Amino acid sequence: MTDFSDVDASALLALATLIGAGALPFLFRLAFGRRRRKGRARAASVALALGRSRRLALVGVAGAERLLLLGETSDVVIESHIADAAPAEETPEPPSELRGLFSLGAVSLLAGVAVGTLCGVFRLVLDAAGRMRTAIPDQFAERPVLGLAIMVAGAALAAGLAAYLVRRFVPAAVGSGIPHVESVIDGSEPPSPPLLLPVKFIGGVLAMGAGLALGREGPSVQMGATLAHQFGRYLRYDWRDQQSLLAAGAGAGLAAAFNAPLAGAAFVLEELLRRFDMRHATIALGASVGAISVVRLLLGPEPELRVAAHYPVGPLDVPLGLALGAVMGLASLAYNRAILRALDFADRSPLPAEAKAALVGAGVGAIGFLAPDLVGGGDLLTQKTLDGAYALDALPLVFALRFALGVVSYAAGTPGGLFAPLLALGAEIGLFFGLMIPGEDALTMGMKFALIGMASFFAAVVRAPLTGMILITEMTDNSELLLPMLAACFAAMAIAAVCRNEPIYDALKERSARLARRAET
Repeated sequence: MTDFSDVDASALLALATLIGAGALPFLFRLAFGRRRRKGRARAASVALALGRSRRLALVGVAGAERLLLLGETSDVVIESHIADAAPAEETPEPPSELRGLFSLGAVSLLAGVAVGTLCGVFRLVLDAAGRMRTAIPDQFAERPVLGLAIMVAGAALAAGLAAYLVRRFVPAAVGSGIPHVESVIDGSEPPSPPLLLPVKFIGGVLAMGAGLALGREGPSVQMGATLAHQFGRYLRYDWRDQQSLLAAGAGAGLAAAFNAPLAGAAFVLEELLRRFDMRHATIALGASVGAISVVRLLLGPEPELRVAAHYPVGPLDVPLGLALGAVMGLASLAYNRAILRALDFADRSPLPAEAKAALVGAGVGAIGFLAPDLVGGGDLLTQKTLDGAYALDALPLVFALRFALGVVSYAAGTPGGLFAPLLALGAEIGLFFGLMIPGEDALTMGMKFALIGMASFFAAVVRAPLTGMILITEMTDNSELLLPMLAACFAAMAIAAVCRNEPIYDALKERSARLARRAET
């Protein structure tokens, strides 16, 4: 029987942290809610009428009190420095990007704690659902027909319900959610309502718990962005600061999904904002720190994936990395086009969204009963690939199945991301590439290039190489392969650009905008 005592204790800790985080905004609003308005004259503190057309007024301007004679046709300054105030030039204002940074940074840290709590509980629930799913084949080993029927029906029902929640309540919760976050930051779409949080949480648990090949980072990013944006709205920040918090919350969600704080901050600057400045970097780091602090209390500090403590880096690894990157650039072209065409095919289907998702869920349920390791987000599959558990002749079949499963799952119209599935595909291509290299220790080469393949395929598909390299380094706690990894990411980016392969999230964002314009007409 599964022991849920640890999960219950972690859930209680998460609930207590979330309640505490919910109370703290009141204190921060008292401390930081009043915004300074510099450069504006204060209202007249004294105004004395002198006849019908003239007034004597005492006003504060630029830190000094001035006595003005106001008339019908002109105003006269009688005294410009009544109070002993320093001239404005002697007290320069801080740069615009630093104004209010302390208060906003404190709020980002607090928002990160809330995001980490929410996403940490999300991961705990997903892990529990995954254990329940993988236990069914063993429990019904003597009655396989009944077990298969339960898996098929349960997965179909869960996927259909997830699609219903999205369609009925928050259509923006469909898929990864990252393109929608980018559109909100660009100002082309409005922010998501708070209702997205339960829809994305429950829908993600249903879809990924059923075994669809989707990543937990998509819901985590969108939930983090929405939750952090609500902090900004509650504290009445202007849109510029709300935008910063929204982006930082998205990065905190990614950090919480993979236990990778630096990758979360890099994702904000490289993918979401696509610019670097001190203000956004500080806020992004603050949110990631808050999120990871909670996630590591709930899940522990261990890295997501285990790899060999030491990989020898040979003189041929850099040119081999360039060759692997070229392969990844071509593979990303096939992957991105398959995702977009599957979505187009699903849109043209006359079936309701719930029926399409249920059909996908039924197929995934059948595969999950026969081969439990091949369904789900792909964490177990990635770990086995990094361990070199698959033989050379089996890898093409595993890759083809996961490729098709990921494409179909994303087109099902349920919540779920792309990161985790594409990392599994990158590891499989890298393992195959390494095993093909002649030498005495082909397995070590395979495992080494499986790690390099994860980063380079991510760079080719998403077009965010720094985020990919930092993410893989933090997930594996291994930085020895950074040089061949850098070479592979360079080649992958170059080939993808030559093939005019648009980054997947840019393509998805443009697709959503095109569908919205079509719906308006």
